Amino acid sequence: MRQKLPPLHALRIFEVAARAGSYSAAARELNLTHGAVSRQIASLEEWLGQPLFVREGQSMVASPHARALAREISAAFDHIADAAERYGKNRHVKVIRVSASATVAMRWLIPRLPLFAQACPEVDVRVSTVLSTEPAFRGSFDVAIRRDVPSGGQFQAWPLFRESNTVIASPSLLARSGIRTVEQLAAETWLSTETRPGDWEAWIEAASQSTLRASRTLRFDHFFVTLQAVVDGLGFGIGPFPTLDADCTTGRLQKPFPALLSPGSTYYALVPLDADKPVHMRAFVDWLQSVSTKEK
Repeated sequence: MRQKLPPLHALRIFEVAARAGSYSAAARELNLTHGAVSRQIASLEEWLGQPLFVREGQSMVASPHARALAREISAAFDHIADAAERYGKNRHVKVIRVSASATVAMRWLIPRLPLFAQACPEVDVRVSTVLSTEPAFRGSFDVAIRRDVPSGGQFQAWPLFRESNTVIASPSLLARSGIRTVEQLAAETWLSTETRPGDWEAWIEAASQSTLRASRTLRFDHFFVTLQAVVDGLGFGIGPFPTLDADCTTGRLQKPFPALLSPGSTYYALVPLDADKPVHMRAFVDWLQSVSTKEK
């Protein structure tokens, strides 16, 4: 494997040059000469067998191919730095890496993290997000928040909460439409999500309105896009709770029919069985469970 690695010093200089925009900018940032930067990138280009920079005027700038490579390398260096901080002899920062789906991370977890910071101010929680269309697990993490528990026995799992779905809309749209009954929804635009098929159908069934249909429908690829369209008043959507509680509390969203609910997904906290389990990580999982219990 080591024989397949490019020269690491050249990789580091290349990443800075691609990010900074030119050899000269990289030289200033790294306190090197322009010639030293040029030689290291030339050695990397020779190793890769193709050019990475092209001349534009008086400057050498990264090609689109090189910028894509630089993003991958930058992420790898970040991962190495994170590991060194976490496992170094003199580490003093307690870090928990949490992986969660984008909507749950943005709408449920992050609004509640200040409460954990108050309880454990010495712990640094770092959140990374995944899309439902991506592989279930990628990257490294200490705790994952996911729908359902994967088979295979690789994780210790704790249930957090089960979502309930209901109609959501912006306050401005509700004021304009004057919606008072479920039947009036037939004259409105319904917003749906490719990654959450059947949400409207399940809610209609729960509302005992199986023949209800929209006058117009708009579909988006991911729920956080649909959610933004709802907030902007483009139409009515189906939203999960307690995930969107904060949006209702701040007045971004309203629930015209809060008592009419359809069952949604169950979310779990997952900890890899082979992961390091320090006291502060267990405290974080306990806090997640306590927050979800209070919201049931």
